[in-house]
Amino acid sequence: MHKKKILIFDDDHALLDVLSIVFSEDGYEVEISETCHDIIERVSKFSPDLILMDNYIPEIGGTEAIKLLRTYDQFNHIPVIFISASSNIVALKNASKADDFLRKPFDLYELEKLIAKYLSDSYVKDSSMR
Repeated sequence: MHKKKILIFDDDHALLDVLSIVFSEDGYEVEISETCHDIIERVSKFSPDLILMDNYIPEIGGTEAIKLLRTYDQFNHIPVIFISASSNIVALKNASKADDFLRKPFDLYELEKLIAKYLSDSYVKDSSMR
């Protein structure tokens, strides 16, 4: 059984460090990026099982990066959780077609539960939502 892979895009270096440590200890393989302009290349190379995406990130921003990702059919099965301190996070999540969201600052336990939900063997992505 292979380790589930999580790709995290956030420009907060301290948060990336914490999430990398926590998720690695939880048994996931983790890759991080402080920019998302190369999301297609990173996703192609790493083949994540789940993506965490911040909205306020250099270059194109999280919303546009997710929209770009969703234009590729081969990546539509990958759940994307939008993480942001934005007060309009629900609108951003819907506009980007992310699967879920968590408002910053978030409780780490809540994020772990959300990730476990999307990475469980029983989770099936509803493609009709696209």
